[in-house]
Amino acid sequence: MPPSPSAWCSEGPAHAMISPPGPTKGRGAASNRDGRFEPTHREAVDDGWHRDDEELPPLRTTVGVDTARSVITRNDSPDVPFEQSINPYRGCEHGCAYCFARPSHAYLGLSPGLDFETRLFAKRGAAELLRKELSRRGYRCSPIALGINTDGYQPVERELRVTRELLEVLHETRHPVSIVTKSALVERDLDLLSEMGREGLAHVAVSVTTLDRSLARRMEPRAATPQRRIETLRRLSEAGVPTAVLVAPVIPVLTDPELEAILEAASAAGARSAGYVMLRLPHELAELFPEWLEVHEPLKASRVLNRLREMRGGALYDASFGKRMTGEGPYAEIIQRRFRLARQRIGLNNRLPDLRTDLFRAPSPNGQLSLL
Repeated sequence: MPPSPSAWCSEGPAHAMISPPGPTKGRGAASNRDGRFEPTHREAVDDGWHRDDEELPPLRTTVGVDTARSVITRNDSPDVPFEQSINPYRGCEHGCAYCFARPSHAYLGLSPGLDFETRLFAKRGAAELLRKELSRRGYRCSPIALGINTDGYQPVERELRVTRELLEVLHETRHPVSIVTKSALVERDLDLLSEMGREGLAHVAVSVTTLDRSLARRMEPRAATPQRRIETLRRLSEAGVPTAVLVAPVIPVLTDPELEAILEAASAAGARSAGYVMLRLPHELAELFPEWLEVHEPLKASRVLNRLREMRGGALYDASFGKRMTGEGPYAEIIQRRFRLARQRIGLNNRLPDLRTDLFRAPSPNGQLSLL
């Protein structure tokens, strides 16, 4: 059973109408198509009552409670450099049209389209659950990646503070953490991150897809502007937090010409390392993103999709380990070569220092730190 979406609402009741493909102000997806598990599918039709000059009511953001029994997710994928992760939220109000996490909303019986960015779920009480998990006998300390599936610093975090509370537990227990975000809100927690960074307990990677403000506004409507993210890199670095830039995703034709420029801007802001991920279109995203292209970039849509198929064996996505993050074939090799050469030339070919695990102090279940 999905958690109730009625626990908290940031902007009023949700507008449940199935939107036809088209731009929605302040939102990324072009429609609210049904998820892959739904037994029936709904389609918007013109019944003659809607006038061309009539605007639909704005979509509102609602936040329900995710009643999770645990917060740490274990991972054994060879494609990612962490064994443990925590996602404070399901769904993401940033509304990035390309977000690989969108299909996860189908498990809740909701659309990976507009529902994903308007019907959110917060793991309230996550800090208490984390404390219990860290205090279990036999727990082995390993860096926790915070906010990987959906951004832990998305707009609702400003009021809900779920990520902040989790970070406070990690800071208290001296547990290593890595963060990926595209939000300037991470600067709020510099009081914790700067200390943890200097002790080898924290890294932050800032995701930058494009430096084009107009494109970012349409593609990542509620995320920080690209220039603000570069400034966030600067402020984190100046505070002693080891930082990296993640060029993710690289979108063929649309954003790949900016690869070198993004790396140069990040390096000038103090980033120490860099990575990239090729655009991934799993499940419903294989329909949602082409739909977005037809609405916002119709003249480039076919070229973008053809390039993706070149890298995915003729399909829009290949989930095989070792291929899903980078693709394969001549075009993928060109992107990889460009990235490596630019990273070396600019000075971003260093690895971030390994996070320390030897400082961890397990909490007791009653909230006190253990002396042993």
